[in-house]
Amino acid sequence: MRIAMISEHASPLAALGGIDAGGQNAHVAELAGALAAAGHEVRVYTRRDSPDLPTVMPMGERIDVVHVPAGPAQVLPKDELLPFMGAFAEWMAADWRTEWSPDVAHAHFWMSGLAAVTAGRQCDVPVVQTYHALGSVKRRHQGAADTSPPRRIAYERELGRAVDCVIVQCQDEIRELLRLGVPRSQMTLVPSGVNTERFSPDGPSVPRDRSLVRILTVARLVERKGVEDLVRALPAVPGAELVVVGGPPRAELADDPYARKLLRLAETSGVAGRVVLAGAVPSHEMPRWYRSADILAATPWYEPFGLTALEAMACGVPVVATAVGGLADTVVDGVTGDLVPARDPARLGVALRRLAVSEVRRLSYAAAAVDRTVHSYAWPRIADRLAEVYASVAGVATETTREAVA
Repeated sequence: MRIAMISEHASPLAALGGIDAGGQNAHVAELAGALAAAGHEVRVYTRRDSPDLPTVMPMGERIDVVHVPAGPAQVLPKDELLPFMGAFAEWMAADWRTEWSPDVAHAHFWMSGLAAVTAGRQCDVPVVQTYHALGSVKRRHQGAADTSPPRRIAYERELGRAVDCVIVQCQDEIRELLRLGVPRSQMTLVPSGVNTERFSPDGPSVPRDRSLVRILTVARLVERKGVEDLVRALPAVPGAELVVVGGPPRAELADDPYARKLLRLAETSGVAGRVVLAGAVPSHEMPRWYRSADILAATPWYEPFGLTALEAMACGVPVVATAVGGLADTVVDGVTGDLVPARDPARLGVALRRLAVSEVRRLSYAAAAVDRTVHSYAWPRIADRLAEVYASVAGVATETTREAVA
């Protein structure tokens, strides 16, 4: 099949850890790669955010990234992109009519969905939607601090009814969409995946001080990711260091307000010497960072899926995570890691300390984590499941369906 993937703010080519660069970027990049490896042609449409970017940039065999001229060619916060989605849709529809006609479009994030549905109706292309995050959840947790466009929730409700299929990534998302008024019949549950060849226990790791237990967290430097909760929990885990990957490049951390806030909190909490801010890390370096860790901490207040936990599990790292969103599906409590309530540094500290002092528990969790990722979340398996959804909405027979008929 020819598959158009729309990811308006999250380019698969972006370095991870920036303000709007995280799990969605990695998800789109890995899914595109797995679909291409299965023989499909993939074009990823993302907004041009630099005048130096070519219109079409090859990302791999049978994968192109298309930089759509919609709005100024500069980096903008994703919450400011809605006014440019009409131009995005019109440019993409023209591309589909004249350059590359897809069998199906897969929109990632709600604004991508608006562009995909608009272009899809003009070009008779079916649309599959993955939200990656829901405005209703964001509003609940951020309240007045939520900078989403006012009609986001209404748009998400309308999209859920307008597209041909909604791909949900966890059970919690199903419940949220049902409350929103999206019919269950519109939804198909397919989780995100992990590249088990790149992310594996075998391979080099970042050098570290072996006299300390390393707790790693990988997160954008924003309040809702719960990094402050980790700093507050660290006094309960003597002999451990907290390494934070994410945010601006390391050389720019001194100018980042939230990075400075974390370092001040570390001082007042008495753990200044045990908190290390590593800054943004290129995606190809992440396996080395995961392998350097004894524990991966994923402590957001809410999380649509939680890709970092899955990547760490694939590398044989046990996880302590907040029991929110997709993390409650991915991490099997007491088997591959431990789940704790969100925004509870005391409970978080207890869980981290219990795991930090028990190498046997860490080894047991690590073995189960690798087994779970390989058998349930490897990208070829996930890509095959999504290809079946694409084929269904596009009316295309796949090898699997042909075998079933035969």
